[in-house]
Amino acid sequence: MRDRLARRTGLLHTLLALDTEPALLGHPGVGASWEGFAMQEIVRILRVDWDRCYYWATQQGAELDLLVFAGGQRIGFEFKRTSAPRLTRSMRSALADLRLERLYVVFPGSSRFRLAERVEAVGLTAACADGL
Repeated sequence: MRDRLARRTGLLHTLLALDTEPALLGHPGVGASWEGFAMQEIVRILRVDWDRCYYWATQQGAELDLLVFAGGQRIGFEFKRTSAPRLTRSMRSALADLRLERLYVVFPGSSRFRLAERVEAVGLTAACADGL
C-alpha cells in the first residue's frame, strides 16, 4: 500500500516536473502535495474506508481537512505543513459544531503535544510509528 501511495505522489511530482527536492520545496503546491500524502497515511493508519471520510466547511469560512467516523467516534484532522502548529478558529468551530471526540493537527515531524482539550498536534512520523 505504501508503495502505491508513494507512486501517486510521485506521479503528481512528475506531472509538475518536480524532479529534485529543491524544486518540490520551492513549488507553490508543496503544501497541497504534503497534505494529500499525509491524509492518505492517516486513513491507512486508521484502517477506515474512504466512504467514512469527509471534508467539512461552513459558509463563514471554517473548514476541517478530514472528518472520520471510526469506532463510533467523530475524529477530526487538520494537516499543516509547519513546524509549529497552533489551534485556529476553524478548529474550534469544528470541535463545537461537529461535536468531535478528538481533533488531531498533523504536521511534519516526530513529536506530539497537546494544543487544547481534545486537540493534539502529532507529527506524521509519530503517527506512523506509534499510531493515533
